Order: sequence, then C-alpha cells, then structure tokens
Amino acid sequence: METPTAVPLTPPTRGDSVQPPASEQGLYAAIDLGTNNCRLLIAKPCPRGIRVVDSFSRIVRLGEGLSHSGRLSEQAMDRALEALKICAERIERRDNIRQVRSVATEACRRAVNGPEFVARVSHETGLRMEAITPLEEANLALRGCAPLLDRHHRKALVFDIGGGSTELLWAEIPRRGLPKVLGAISLPHGVVTLTENFDCDPVPQKVYRAMMSKVEGDLMRFDRDHCISEEVARKRVQMVGTSGTVTTLGAVHLKLHQYCRSRVDGMSMKFSDLEVAREKLCSMSCDQRAEIPAIGRGRADLVVAGCAILEALCRRWPVGRLRIADRGIREGLLLDMMTADGYVFGPLRLPVVAGSTGQP
Repeated sequence: METPTAVPLTPPTRGDSVQPPASEQGLYAAIDLGTNNCRLLIAKPCPRGIRVVDSFSRIVRLGEGLSHSGRLSEQAMDRALEALKICAERIERRDNIRQVRSVATEACRRAVNGPEFVARVSHETGLRMEAITPLEEANLALRGCAPLLDRHHRKALVFDIGGGSTELLWAEIPRRGLPKVLGAISLPHGVVTLTENFDCDPVPQKVYRAMMSKVEGDLMRFDRDHCISEEVARKRVQMVGTSGTVTTLGAVHLKLHQYCRSRVDGMSMKFSDLEVAREKLCSMSCDQRAEIPAIGRGRADLVVAGCAILEALCRRWPVGRLRIADRGIREGLLLDMMTADGYVFGPLRLPVVAGSTGQP
C-alpha cells in the first residue's frame, strides 16, 4: 500500500475587502480534472466574493483501471479530452477572460503516462494543464472552503474525498485573521480506487467494513500525531467536507428530485442524519441508486465507497455535525488568480454562486 503523504500548508494572503485592479474587470476560468470528474467554473470578482457566470461538470472516470494497471487507459483519456474540449470551447467563446488555470490531481500524479496525457491535453485543446502536488491540491481545497468555517470552533477538520485519494486538513481557527493549518495528509484511497478493489453489487457489510479499514489505520496515525480526539472531546472541533459523496448525501437527505447546489452548499447535517442517508444508499443495488435523481448512473457505483471513507472519518472523530461544501479546488484557483491580479478578499467572505442544478 502506498504510504500517505503528509503535507504542511501555507494559508492565503490576508485581506479585509475587495479592491478592484486598475485595469478593466474581466473573467477568470478554473478547470479541475480529477480522477472521476472534469469541472469548469468561469467567474468574476464582486463585492461579496466571486460570481460564477458559467459552469460545466462531467463524469469522465479518468482513473478507471489505474489502480490495477498503473496507466491511464485510452478510453479514459478520450473521455477526459472530450470534456476538456468542451471546457476550452466555453472559455474561447468569451472575449474578456483575463486568466485561465487548469489542474489535474491524483490520476495524473499516479499514472505512468500522466505526463504524456498532460502534453496531449495541451496539444489537442490548447489548455495548459498542470498535474499539481497533494500540497497544492490541499491548499486550493482549503482556500475554496474557507468561507464555510465557523470561528466559534477553534479547530477544524476539512476533507475532500476524491476519486483516487482523500485529502485531510487539520487547522486552527482564530477569532480574527486566517485559519492556521496545523497538518495535512493525502490518503491513497478514493471512491474509484476502493470501488475497483472491492467490486461487488450490492456491497455486503463485510466488504463495506473492509473498505473502512483501508483508511482507519491512516486516520489513527494522523489523530495521534495531532491529538485531534482530545480536541473533539472538548467540543472545539468542526468538520467540513467537500466531495461528491457528501453533496450526494446532502441531496438524499433533502429528498431533492434534482440536484441543486444552492440548497446543498453550506448545509449542516447531524451525524445521525448522515447515517440514515448512508444506510439507505448502502442497502440498495447500483441500479436502484442510479434511479435517485441526485445520484444518476455515473455516480451510482462509487457512492458506497465514499460512504465507507466518510463513516471512517466520522467514527474516528465524532464531532456530531458535518458542514457540506459544494466547492473546493476550482474556487481556490479562482480566488488565487483574482488575488494575484490585485483583488483582496476577506478570508471568510462567502462567494456568490449562481444557483445551479445537475450532478454535483
């Protein structure tokens, strides 16, 4: 098993308000190519944060088969390229784009032919794709989720359950100023890798427990290194999760007939409600889960593995509530680009995001 990568993080630059640059306001585009999804956001700065003017998301399963072969398959690369071409076309249609940043995460980091694929993306789409490190990925996710942190809790666990890995951050939240990251770890377990390693439908309890055990040992070591359980016992810890797993559970809990980001992003769920939603999904077959509008065919076989990772997190640290974030790397990219162009954002300002529907 691959050794988890522990990464120290540096918080973003401090600021208290939005200051427009001297030049004319333009748009910024951010692409996040993950192990399972390809996502695009195009946004502009505004007084309350950022306003999204266009978005795109497609399940591409770039990491399909990677855990067994060590390579990105031709079919997976073709699916990803098709989605990236759509992203490039949407960006090209706008004449006031100031900056574009495109990043790839665990699948491209791990694959032997990852660099070759990144070069192919540039050649076929014109996008300059970067395969970022776990350090950069965790930094961006924290930057994107920072507006959801509650200053009344002095510590925070922030996690991102991805397709090929799970990023976990431990941070201190001061009364004023920016969160201070105390530690982070990248676990080599995500919804795609676990699903491929435990391929069965429906998933029996024994297999579900085996999925949980894959991450429990790593969580125990991270807990010991940072004395997190002691802080949880003192009720000083909040938990924020960003991933398709947590947004799906939020949508299931709300009984949404169609996924709605504006209703899910920022919502708080009790662990007992998470457990009810998890048990409902885990008792179903893949076909039954696919019939739930907020899940669909593309995510139906992956959500049980995500539930296993989430349950391992909740059992290790019984905080009692989870704040759900339908945001992360893309928002972090946008905020970083805008900051570099002269905008200064207060650390906990809530970005303005147009309500959207469709798969998370």
